[in-house]
Amino acid sequence: MPHDSSPHGSNHTSRRTFLKAGALAAAAGSLPLARSAHAAGDDTLKVGLVGCGGRGTGAAVNALSADPNTKITALADAFEGRVHSARAALQKREPDRGDVPDDRCFAGFDGYQKVLDSGVDVVLLATTPHFRPQHLKACVDAGKHVFCEKPMAVDAPGVRSIMASAEAAEQKGLNIVSGFCWRYHPAVQATMQQVLDGAIGDVLCMQETYLTGTLWHRGRQPDDTEMTYQMRNWYYFDWLSGDFNTEQHVHSLDKGSWAMGDRPPVRAWGLGGRQVRTEMPKWGNIYDHHAVVYEYDNGARMYAYCRQQAGAYSDVSDLFIGTKGRADILGHRITGETDWRYDGPGGNMYELQHVALFKAIRSGEPINDGHFMAVSTMLGVLGRMVDYTGQAITWDQALSSEQLLAPESYAWDADPPVLPDEEGRYPVAMPGITPFV
Repeated sequence: MPHDSSPHGSNHTSRRTFLKAGALAAAAGSLPLARSAHAAGDDTLKVGLVGCGGRGTGAAVNALSADPNTKITALADAFEGRVHSARAALQKREPDRGDVPDDRCFAGFDGYQKVLDSGVDVVLLATTPHFRPQHLKACVDAGKHVFCEKPMAVDAPGVRSIMASAEAAEQKGLNIVSGFCWRYHPAVQATMQQVLDGAIGDVLCMQETYLTGTLWHRGRQPDDTEMTYQMRNWYYFDWLSGDFNTEQHVHSLDKGSWAMGDRPPVRAWGLGGRQVRTEMPKWGNIYDHHAVVYEYDNGARMYAYCRQQAGAYSDVSDLFIGTKGRADILGHRITGETDWRYDGPGGNMYELQHVALFKAIRSGEPINDGHFMAVSTMLGVLGRMVDYTGQAITWDQALSSEQLLAPESYAWDADPPVLPDEEGRYPVAMPGITPFV
């Protein structure tokens, strides 16, 4: 099934539309619950997992831990082996609630649709980011509540699709809880509320860093098609991951956006490249470092740095400077005119996301994270755009982009959108040369 590139014909969605979408999402709690998504007279919520890798299996465990009346009833992944691995892990942990029968274990590109057709109430979306817009749209169309892992898209058409699906979910009274887990972390919530309440005054700048080492690589098997190889090593191809500033650093961008009331910036510019990922066939076409400056309409700026290089300085932090002080978000403290430090309860943010989701389903007071998860995802996409092209790009230009990172068809023998040359090297974006589309 092809990726939906033009939801509702919306090709020129502006910052004003994003703000309107935020108001709609905030109002979603007043709408009635879509009761059709939960079997009458049965308190057990049937949960389907789409994407059975480590994060997906973890999300399924979180869902079982968050609510005693949940049961994993269907599994899907592009790779059959991952379905079996996830089922074995769930069976071992929760023999009664994680034992999925063979006829509800699905492999292949269309497995997500079979999960939807199996009678689930809730769907956990944890595939590679490329597929998220397509899968979320299908879930909302089918009347399912959703946990949607981050990021939600890898390109502007995908973000517009996410926005349209979130609005449709709001109209139906369906729940969408995002994988931006720090939004559900008690200490971070409290620290961010201090910032939003003016504890550091007007926010002048935000420094977001996600400097880490290298990650996994699964290699190439002798019988791999190009599609199979790229799907297995999805992280290293921009059409599947969005590049790591979108896939990983988006957590940091989300916290910066949170401090700005989740309104989008006016424009961004930056730099990036591949300094140590020199084994061309191995590392696909993504960069190994990014630095982006996001400019807001009130003069505030977010300085965002991320890197994946072994042996280099590591730092993951969120530091905000305002007219009255500064905030260390992951340190849970404010310093300045009034010092403050969080001393409240803790909690597992990965589990608390699902606690919030199931509580909302059962109470009939929906959660819709659609607005902020679209804004934060688009921040990552915009950052990749400015780094790949070397240009300053406005938010409206980026959001209106028609660049669709998708293959013509989804099949193991189909060509992915990024193909190697005769020497096995993948094309890498060159700032100042690669055009903005």
